[in-house]
Amino acid sequence: MESFVDWLTFNAAGFFDAISVSLEWVILSMVEIFQWFPPFVPMALTAAIAWALHRSIPLVIFVVAALLLILNLGYWQEMLETFVLVLTATALSIMFGIPIGILAAHKPWLYTVLRPILDLMQTIPTFVYLIPTLVLFGLGVVPGLISTIIFAIAAPIRLTYLGISKVPEELIEAGKAFGATPFKLLYKVELPAAMPNIMAGITQCIMLSLSMVVIAALVGADGLGKPVIRALNTVNISQGFEAGLAIVLVAIILDRICKKPGSSQEG
Repeated sequence: MESFVDWLTFNAAGFFDAISVSLEWVILSMVEIFQWFPPFVPMALTAAIAWALHRSIPLVIFVVAALLLILNLGYWQEMLETFVLVLTATALSIMFGIPIGILAAHKPWLYTVLRPILDLMQTIPTFVYLIPTLVLFGLGVVPGLISTIIFAIAAPIRLTYLGISKVPEELIEAGKAFGATPFKLLYKVELPAAMPNIMAGITQCIMLSLSMVVIAALVGADGLGKPVIRALNTVNISQGFEAGLAIVLVAIILDRICKKPGSSQEG
């Protein structure tokens, strides 16, 4: 592995530098856009999304109260940086994970190849991901983002594969009987039937991304992980508790908003 990473560093340094600069520019630009708005604008937007998806007054009250508490604790900027990293990592994981899961469900040999790789990705300690990405992409937000994607992408792949492969055979036969093409069969039959599993994979991907983004502060990624690392280094109990509370609130907000609309477990 060391020889492989050294070979990549020597032969593809320009390629990894280009990826690093591009991703860093995208992330910093998104953070600046969110920071340009007054804090109450993102609060109102998040509350509106929560209401539009779930029609739950207790959920809206909780979202607003949690964001106000984060603002009061002084971690608003760090919360925005964490949110942008989680959003970017989740979007890229879904962009690649769901198509791979669909392809694996239709090509059993592919899932046979992917399964040990996914097991390895989910079993290796999270800190290990930071070492090669730090060497390839340098210190900063990009190695944290890449490590987060590697750690979180297994969830949408597995659950998309599970959802597509568990579609009742009767539905597929009915679609074929009506003359559906493979694309229409996927779009009209398989994806709607597998959507609960796919949404569960997306929710799990968000939670995994949040947990990894916090750890990625060790390689220079911005966000709520930085005050946690700072509190650990200075044995500052109060700062560690405050930053941990902010992380918990962000996790609960994302989890509640991303739950299946109409779920009775909200609020």
